[in-house]
Amino acid sequence: MDRLIYLDNAATTKTAPEVVEAMLPYFSENYGNPSSVYSFASKNKDAVTEQREIIARALGAKTNEIYFTAGGTESDNWALKATAEAYASKGKHIITTKIEHHAILHTGEYLEGRGFEVTYLDVDENGLVRPEEVEAAIHPDTILISVMFANNEIGTIEPIKEIGRIAHEHGVLFHTDAVQAFGQVPIDVDELGIDMLSASGHKLNGPKGIGFLYIRKGVKIRSFIHGGAQERKRRAGTENVPGIIGLGKAVERAVATMAERSAKEIELRDYLIGRVLEEIPYCRLNGDPVDRLPNNANFSFEFIEGESLLIMLDMKGICASSGSACTSGSLDPSHVLLAIGLPHEIAHGSLRLTLGEETTREDIDYVVDSLKEIVARLREMSPLYEDFVKKNSL
Repeated sequence: MDRLIYLDNAATTKTAPEVVEAMLPYFSENYGNPSSVYSFASKNKDAVTEQREIIARALGAKTNEIYFTAGGTESDNWALKATAEAYASKGKHIITTKIEHHAILHTGEYLEGRGFEVTYLDVDENGLVRPEEVEAAIHPDTILISVMFANNEIGTIEPIKEIGRIAHEHGVLFHTDAVQAFGQVPIDVDELGIDMLSASGHKLNGPKGIGFLYIRKGVKIRSFIHGGAQERKRRAGTENVPGIIGLGKAVERAVATMAERSAKEIELRDYLIGRVLEEIPYCRLNGDPVDRLPNNANFSFEFIEGESLLIMLDMKGICASSGSACTSGSLDPSHVLLAIGLPHEIAHGSLRLTLGEETTREDIDYVVDSLKEIVARLREMSPLYEDFVKKNSL
Protein backbone atom coordinates (compact mmCIF):
# COMPACT_ATOMS: atom_id res chain seq x y z
CA MET A 1 0.00 0.00 0.00
CA ASP A 2 1.97 2.99 -1.29
CA ARG A 3 -0.77 5.55 -1.14
CA LEU A 4 -2.41 6.89 2.04
CA ILE A 5 -5.48 9.09 1.82
CA TYR A 6 -6.64 10.12 5.27
CA LEU A 7 -10.34 11.05 5.31
CA ASP A 8 -11.11 10.49 8.98
CA ASN A 9 -10.33 13.95 10.33
CA ALA A 10 -13.46 13.91 12.52
CA ALA A 11 -11.83 11.03 14.46
CA THR A 12 -8.50 12.80 14.87
CA THR A 13 -6.18 15.04 12.90
CA LYS A 14 -2.47 15.10 12.15
CA THR A 15 -0.65 17.29 14.68
CA ALA A 16 0.67 20.25 12.68
CA PRO A 17 4.51 20.50 12.51
CA GLU A 18 4.50 24.02 14.01
CA VAL A 19 2.39 22.71 16.91
CA VAL A 20 4.90 19.93 17.63
CA GLU A 21 7.74 22.47 17.35
CA ALA A 22 6.06 24.80 19.87
CA MET A 23 5.57 21.90 22.31
CA LEU A 24 9.05 20.34 22.22
CA PRO A 25 10.92 22.78 24.53
CA TYR A 26 8.33 22.15 27.27
CA PHE A 27 9.34 18.47 27.57
CA SER A 28 13.06 18.80 28.23
CA GLU A 29 13.98 22.50 28.58
CA ASN A 30 11.08 24.42 30.16
CA TYR A 31 9.87 21.50 32.26
CA GLY A 32 9.05 23.33 35.52
CA ASN A 33 5.76 22.81 37.35
CA PRO A 34 3.65 25.97 36.81
CA SER A 35 2.48 25.84 40.45
CA SER A 36 6.02 26.21 41.81
CA VAL A 37 7.19 29.65 43.02
CA TYR A 38 10.72 29.91 41.52
CA SER A 39 11.22 31.80 38.27
CA PHE A 40 12.21 28.71 36.22
CA ALA A 41 8.69 27.33 36.81
CA SER A 42 6.77 30.61 36.81
CA LYS A 43 7.77 31.11 33.14
CA ASN A 44 5.58 28.09 32.43
CA LYS A 45 2.71 29.62 34.38
CA ASP A 46 2.98 32.67 32.10
CA ALA A 47 3.06 30.41 29.01
CA VAL A 48 -0.11 28.62 30.17
CA THR A 49 -1.85 31.98 30.74
CA GLU A 50 -0.86 33.07 27.23
CA GLN A 51 -2.56 30.00 25.69
CA ARG A 52 -5.65 30.65 27.80
CA GLU A 53 -5.77 34.17 26.31
CA ILE A 54 -5.48 32.82 22.73
CA ILE A 55 -8.41 30.42 23.30
CA ALA A 56 -10.53 33.06 25.04
CA ARG A 57 -10.03 35.46 22.11
CA ALA A 58 -11.07 32.73 19.65
CA LEU A 59 -14.42 32.41 21.49
CA GLY A 60 -15.04 36.03 22.48
CA ALA A 61 -14.66 34.89 26.11
CA LYS A 62 -12.72 36.17 29.13
CA THR A 63 -9.36 34.57 29.93
CA ASN A 64 -10.52 33.37 33.36
CA GLU A 65 -13.45 31.50 31.78
CA ILE A 66 -11.19 28.89 30.10
CA TYR A 67 -10.35 25.73 32.10
CA PHE A 68 -7.95 23.12 30.71
CA THR A 69 -9.02 19.45 30.77
CA ALA A 70 -7.83 16.15 29.30
CA GLY A 71 -10.20 16.53 26.31
CA GLY A 72 -13.79 16.75 25.14
CA THR A 73 -15.04 13.73 27.09
CA GLU A 74 -13.83 15.11 30.42
CA SER A 75 -15.25 18.55 29.57
CA ASP A 76 -18.67 17.06 28.75
CA ASN A 77 -18.68 15.00 31.94
CA TRP A 78 -17.68 18.02 34.00
CA ALA A 79 -20.36 20.27 32.47
CA LEU A 80 -23.21 17.80 33.08
CA LYS A 81 -22.25 16.21 36.39
CA ALA A 82 -21.09 19.40 38.10
CA THR A 83 -24.15 21.35 36.92
CA ALA A 84 -26.42 18.56 38.19
CA GLU A 85 -24.66 18.62 41.57
CA ALA A 86 -24.54 22.40 41.93
CA TYR A 87 -28.11 23.13 40.79
CA ALA A 88 -29.93 20.07 42.22
CA SER A 89 -31.74 22.26 44.77
CA LYS A 90 -33.26 24.26 41.87
CA GLY A 91 -34.28 21.23 39.82
CA LYS A 92 -33.32 17.82 38.51
CA HIS A 93 -34.28 18.02 34.83
CA ILE A 94 -31.78 18.13 31.93
CA ILE A 95 -32.56 18.41 28.20
CA THR A 96 -30.30 16.97 25.49
CA THR A 97 -30.74 15.22 22.11
CA LYS A 98 -30.71 11.67 20.77
CA ILE A 99 -27.73 12.38 18.49
CA GLU A 100 -25.18 13.59 21.07
CA HIS A 101 -21.76 12.05 21.45
CA HIS A 102 -21.67 9.18 23.96
CA ALA A 103 -19.76 11.44 26.37
CA ILE A 104 -23.09 13.26 26.81
CA LEU A 105 -25.51 10.33 26.39
CA HIS A 106 -23.74 8.04 28.85
CA THR A 107 -23.33 10.87 31.35
CA GLY A 108 -27.08 11.48 31.01
CA GLU A 109 -27.72 7.81 31.79
CA TYR A 110 -25.39 8.04 34.80
CA LEU A 111 -27.36 11.03 36.13
CA GLU A 112 -30.69 9.26 35.52
CA GLY A 113 -29.42 6.53 37.84
CA ARG A 114 -28.92 9.20 40.48
CA GLY A 115 -32.41 10.66 40.47
CA PHE A 116 -32.20 13.16 37.59
CA GLU A 117 -34.68 13.25 34.71
CA VAL A 118 -33.15 13.58 31.24
CA THR A 119 -35.19 14.41 28.13
CA TYR A 120 -33.61 13.18 24.87
CA LEU A 121 -35.06 15.25 22.02
CA ASP A 122 -35.78 13.88 18.56
CA VAL A 123 -34.19 15.44 15.48
CA ASP A 124 -35.53 15.81 11.92
CA GLU A 125 -34.39 13.73 8.92
CA ASN A 126 -31.32 15.98 8.51
CA GLY A 127 -30.34 15.72 12.17
CA LEU A 128 -31.56 19.20 13.14
CA VAL A 129 -33.03 19.88 16.58
CA ARG A 130 -36.18 22.01 16.40
CA PRO A 131 -35.85 25.01 18.75
CA GLU A 132 -39.62 24.97 19.46
CA GLU A 133 -39.25 21.39 20.75
CA VAL A 134 -36.42 22.48 23.02
CA GLU A 135 -38.69 25.19 24.43
CA ALA A 136 -41.64 22.80 24.81
CA ALA A 137 -39.45 20.39 26.81
CA ILE A 138 -38.53 22.99 29.47
CA HIS A 139 -40.09 22.34 32.91
CA PRO A 140 -40.00 24.61 35.98
CA ASP A 141 -37.23 22.34 37.34
CA THR A 142 -35.06 22.30 34.15
CA ILE A 143 -31.49 23.29 35.06
CA LEU A 144 -29.50 22.56 31.87
CA ILE A 145 -29.85 22.23 28.10
CA SER A 146 -26.95 20.47 26.34
CA VAL A 147 -27.02 20.41 22.52
CA MET A 148 -23.94 19.69 20.39
CA PHE A 149 -22.77 22.49 18.09
CA ALA A 150 -22.27 20.12 15.16
CA ASN A 151 -22.73 16.38 14.90
CA ASN A 152 -19.60 14.25 14.75
CA GLU A 153 -21.09 11.69 12.36
CA ILE A 154 -23.32 13.54 9.89
CA GLY A 155 -21.85 17.05 10.27
CA THR A 156 -25.17 18.86 10.80
CA ILE A 157 -24.74 22.26 12.49
CA GLU A 158 -27.46 22.87 15.08
CA PRO A 159 -29.44 26.13 15.56
CA ILE A 160 -27.29 27.10 18.55
CA LYS A 161 -28.19 30.79 18.65
CA GLU A 162 -31.96 30.11 18.90
CA ILE A 163 -31.41 27.43 21.55
CA GLY A 164 -29.17 29.79 23.54
CA ARG A 165 -31.84 32.49 23.42
CA ILE A 166 -34.58 30.07 24.55
CA ALA A 167 -32.42 28.77 27.42
CA HIS A 168 -31.72 32.29 28.69
CA GLU A 169 -35.34 33.41 28.38
CA HIS A 170 -36.26 30.54 30.72
CA GLY A 171 -33.32 30.98 33.10
CA VAL A 172 -31.77 27.64 32.10
CA LEU A 173 -28.02 27.06 31.61
CA PHE A 174 -26.87 26.14 28.08
CA HIS A 175 -23.93 23.83 27.34
CA THR A 176 -22.70 22.86 23.88
CA ASP A 177 -20.29 20.11 22.90
CA ALA A 178 -18.29 21.98 20.23
CA VAL A 179 -15.57 19.35 19.81
CA GLN A 180 -16.25 19.04 16.05
CA ALA A 181 -17.08 22.70 15.42
CA PHE A 182 -14.40 24.64 17.33
CA GLY A 183 -11.72 25.70 14.84
CA GLN A 184 -13.96 24.78 11.89
CA VAL A 185 -16.63 27.48 12.15
CA PRO A 186 -16.63 30.87 13.94
CA ILE A 187 -18.01 30.75 17.51
CA ASP A 188 -18.78 33.73 19.75
CA VAL A 189 -20.09 32.57 23.13
CA ASP A 190 -21.80 35.88 23.98
CA GLU A 191 -23.51 36.23 20.62
CA LEU A 192 -24.75 32.61 20.78
CA GLY A 193 -25.78 32.66 24.45
CA ILE A 194 -23.48 29.76 25.43
CA ASP A 195 -22.78 29.25 29.17
CA MET A 196 -20.45 26.26 28.84
CA LEU A 197 -18.57 24.86 25.83
CA SER A 198 -16.43 21.72 25.43
CA ALA A 199 -13.55 21.44 22.96
CA SER A 200 -10.61 19.16 22.24
CA GLY A 201 -7.13 19.76 20.80
CA HIS A 202 -6.73 16.74 18.55
CA LYS A 203 -9.66 17.69 16.28
CA LEU A 204 -7.88 20.85 15.07
CA ASN A 205 -4.33 19.66 14.35
CA GLY A 206 -3.37 19.89 18.01
CA PRO A 207 -2.16 17.16 20.39
CA LYS A 208 -4.29 14.42 21.94
CA GLY A 209 -5.05 14.39 25.66
CA ILE A 210 -5.80 18.11 25.99
CA GLY A 211 -9.00 20.12 25.77
CA PHE A 212 -10.89 22.76 27.67
CA LEU A 213 -14.23 23.70 29.14
CA TYR A 214 -15.41 27.28 28.79
CA ILE A 215 -17.47 28.21 31.86
CA ARG A 216 -19.20 31.59 31.79
CA LYS A 217 -18.42 33.74 34.84
CA GLY A 218 -21.27 33.35 37.32
CA VAL A 219 -22.03 29.70 36.47
CA LYS A 220 -21.67 28.08 39.87
CA ILE A 221 -20.25 24.66 39.08
CA ARG A 222 -17.56 23.13 41.26
CA SER A 223 -14.60 20.81 40.71
CA PHE A 224 -14.96 17.57 38.83
CA ILE A 225 -11.40 16.34 39.52
CA HIS A 226 -10.44 16.79 43.17
CA GLY A 227 -6.95 17.38 44.51
CA GLY A 228 -4.71 20.44 44.21
CA ALA A 229 -5.66 24.05 43.56
CA GLN A 230 -4.86 24.17 39.82
CA GLU A 231 -7.16 25.92 37.32
CA ARG A 232 -8.34 28.41 39.95
CA LYS A 233 -9.27 25.53 42.32
CA ARG A 234 -11.69 24.04 39.79
CA ARG A 235 -9.66 21.28 38.10
CA ALA A 236 -6.96 19.52 40.11
CA GLY A 237 -3.82 17.95 38.66
CA THR A 238 -0.49 19.30 37.43
CA GLU A 239 -1.09 21.18 34.19
CA ASN A 240 -0.21 19.36 30.97
CA VAL A 241 2.07 22.21 29.89
CA PRO A 242 3.28 20.76 26.53
CA GLY A 243 -0.33 19.86 25.67
CA ILE A 244 -1.59 23.32 26.62
CA ILE A 245 1.13 24.97 24.52
CA GLY A 246 0.19 22.72 21.59
CA LEU A 247 -3.51 23.47 22.01
CA GLY A 248 -2.88 27.22 22.06
CA LYS A 249 -0.75 27.03 18.92
CA ALA A 250 -3.35 24.84 17.16
CA VAL A 251 -6.16 27.27 18.04
CA GLU A 252 -4.12 30.28 16.87
CA ARG A 253 -3.41 28.44 13.61
CA ALA A 254 -7.03 27.30 13.13
CA VAL A 255 -8.40 30.82 13.62
CA ALA A 256 -5.85 32.32 11.21
CA THR A 257 -6.58 29.78 8.44
CA MET A 258 -10.33 29.23 9.03
CA ALA A 259 -11.83 31.30 6.22
CA GLU A 260 -9.48 30.04 3.50
CA ARG A 261 -9.47 26.43 4.75
CA SER A 262 -13.28 26.26 5.07
CA ALA A 263 -13.78 27.64 1.54
CA LYS A 264 -11.40 25.01 0.12
CA GLU A 265 -12.97 22.17 2.16
CA ILE A 266 -16.54 23.17 1.20
CA GLU A 267 -15.59 23.17 -2.48
CA LEU A 268 -13.97 19.71 -2.23
CA ARG A 269 -16.76 18.36 0.00
CA ASP A 270 -19.45 19.45 -2.46
CA TYR A 271 -17.45 18.00 -5.36
CA LEU A 272 -17.21 14.68 -3.44
CA ILE A 273 -20.93 14.67 -2.59
CA GLY A 274 -21.90 15.55 -6.17
CA ARG A 275 -19.82 12.77 -7.70
CA VAL A 276 -20.94 10.09 -5.23
CA LEU A 277 -24.65 10.87 -5.53
CA GLU A 278 -24.45 11.10 -9.31
CA GLU A 279 -22.26 8.09 -10.00
CA ILE A 280 -23.27 5.51 -7.37
CA PRO A 281 -26.91 4.33 -7.46
CA TYR A 282 -29.00 3.58 -4.32
CA CYS A 283 -27.02 5.98 -2.19
CA ARG A 284 -28.07 8.91 0.02
CA LEU A 285 -26.38 11.82 1.76
CA ASN A 286 -26.89 11.92 5.54
CA GLY A 287 -27.07 15.23 7.36
CA ASP A 288 -28.18 18.68 6.33
CA PRO A 289 -27.09 19.49 2.75
CA VAL A 290 -26.38 23.15 3.65
CA ASP A 291 -26.00 23.54 7.44
CA ARG A 292 -23.11 21.12 7.78
CA LEU A 293 -19.44 21.22 8.74
CA PRO A 294 -17.15 22.27 5.87
CA ASN A 295 -15.24 18.97 5.87
CA ASN A 296 -17.98 16.37 6.48
CA ALA A 297 -19.67 14.01 4.01
CA ASN A 298 -21.69 11.03 5.24
CA PHE A 299 -23.37 8.54 2.89
CA SER A 300 -25.49 5.42 3.19
CA PHE A 301 -25.14 2.78 0.48
CA GLU A 302 -28.00 0.31 0.22
CA PHE A 303 -27.37 -3.46 0.15
CA ILE A 304 -23.88 -3.37 1.70
CA GLU A 305 -22.23 -3.50 5.12
CA GLY A 306 -20.22 -0.48 6.19
CA GLU A 307 -17.55 -2.66 7.79
CA SER A 308 -16.79 -4.51 4.54
CA LEU A 309 -16.64 -1.14 2.78
CA LEU A 310 -14.08 0.18 5.31
CA ILE A 311 -11.88 -2.91 5.00
CA MET A 312 -11.83 -2.69 1.20
CA LEU A 313 -11.14 1.06 1.27
CA ASP A 314 -8.28 0.37 3.70
CA MET A 315 -6.80 -2.08 1.22
CA LYS A 316 -6.65 0.83 -1.25
CA GLY A 317 -4.96 3.09 1.31
CA ILE A 318 -8.10 5.09 2.17
CA CYS A 319 -8.85 5.81 5.84
CA ALA A 320 -12.54 6.40 6.54
CA SER A 321 -15.15 5.60 9.17
CA SER A 322 -18.63 4.10 9.30
CA GLY A 323 -19.72 6.28 12.23
CA SER A 324 -18.01 7.69 15.26
CA ALA A 325 -14.44 6.48 15.79
CA CYS A 326 -15.30 6.18 19.50
CA THR A 327 -17.82 3.41 18.76
CA SER A 328 -16.55 1.96 15.48
CA GLY A 329 -15.65 -1.28 17.26
CA SER A 330 -19.38 -1.84 17.87
CA LEU A 331 -21.53 -3.81 15.43
CA ASP A 332 -24.67 -1.87 16.31
CA PRO A 333 -25.80 0.69 13.72
CA SER A 334 -25.09 4.32 14.53
CA HIS A 335 -27.51 5.84 17.04
CA VAL A 336 -27.31 9.07 15.02
CA LEU A 337 -28.44 7.43 11.77
CA LEU A 338 -31.28 5.63 13.56
CA ALA A 339 -32.33 8.97 15.13
CA ILE A 340 -32.66 10.60 11.68
CA GLY A 341 -35.02 7.79 10.70
CA LEU A 342 -32.85 5.39 8.71
CA PRO A 343 -33.83 1.72 8.91
CA HIS A 344 -31.20 -0.61 10.44
CA GLU A 345 -30.18 -2.19 7.14
CA ILE A 346 -29.45 1.21 5.50
CA ALA A 347 -27.78 2.63 8.63
CA HIS A 348 -25.39 -0.36 8.54
CA GLY A 349 -24.15 0.68 5.09
CA SER A 350 -22.92 4.11 6.13
CA LEU A 351 -19.62 5.80 5.37
CA ARG A 352 -18.21 9.01 6.87
CA LEU A 353 -15.52 10.86 4.93
CA THR A 354 -14.05 13.89 6.69
CA LEU A 355 -11.57 16.03 4.78
CA GLY A 356 -8.46 17.77 6.07
CA GLU A 357 -6.38 20.74 5.02
CA GLU A 358 -4.08 18.47 2.96
CA THR A 359 -6.90 16.78 0.99
CA THR A 360 -6.70 17.41 -2.77
CA ARG A 361 -9.10 17.08 -5.70
CA GLU A 362 -6.95 14.17 -6.96
CA ASP A 363 -7.50 12.42 -3.62
CA ILE A 364 -11.27 12.86 -3.97
CA ASP A 365 -11.23 11.48 -7.53
CA TYR A 366 -9.23 8.44 -6.41
CA VAL A 367 -11.63 7.85 -3.48
CA VAL A 368 -14.79 8.14 -5.61
CA ASP A 369 -13.36 5.86 -8.34
CA SER A 370 -12.38 3.32 -5.65
CA LEU A 371 -15.80 3.61 -3.98
CA LYS A 372 -17.65 2.94 -7.25
CA GLU A 373 -15.62 -0.22 -7.80
CA ILE A 374 -15.93 -1.44 -4.17
CA VAL A 375 -19.68 -0.75 -3.85
CA ALA A 376 -20.33 -2.59 -7.15
CA ARG A 377 -18.22 -5.55 -5.97
CA LEU A 378 -19.92 -5.77 -2.58
CA ARG A 379 -23.37 -5.57 -4.17
CA GLU A 380 -22.49 -8.43 -6.49
CA MET A 381 -21.96 -10.54 -3.35
CA SER A 382 -25.14 -9.32 -1.64
CA PRO A 383 -28.22 -11.59 -1.66
CA LEU A 384 -30.32 -8.51 -0.77
CA TYR A 385 -29.15 -6.73 -3.92
CA GLU A 386 -29.72 -9.86 -6.02
CA ASP A 387 -33.34 -10.08 -4.75
CA PHE A 388 -33.84 -6.36 -5.38
CA VAL A 389 -32.59 -6.64 -8.99
CA LYS A 390 -34.80 -9.70 -9.64
CA LYS A 391 -37.90 -7.94 -8.28
CA ASN A 392 -37.25 -4.83 -10.34
CA SER A 393 -36.55 -6.69 -13.57
CA LEU A 394 -39.97 -8.42 -13.57
